[in-house]
Amino acid sequence: MKNFEERLGRLEDINSSIKSGGNLDESLKLFEEGVKIAKGLEKDLLKVERKIELLVNEPVKEEGEEPNLELFPELND
Repeated sequence: MKNFEERLGRLEDINSSIKSGGNLDESLKLFEEGVKIAKGLEKDLLKVERKIELLVNEPVKEEGEEPNLELFPELND
């Protein structure tokens, strides 16, 4: 599988080819390829967005603090 930048470059090439005109059948094939690439890029961007949200919203822990893995620790009293 190509990396994100390579697929984005291919999508830009497809866009230019379709805009330049030419054979309708070839343009349709390129359009179909472009849609597949765009959906894959969107999926990758959503994954990165979720990862960023997790990192940004991760609570700050004091050094040496153990993580609390209990779901409802206040109910254990």
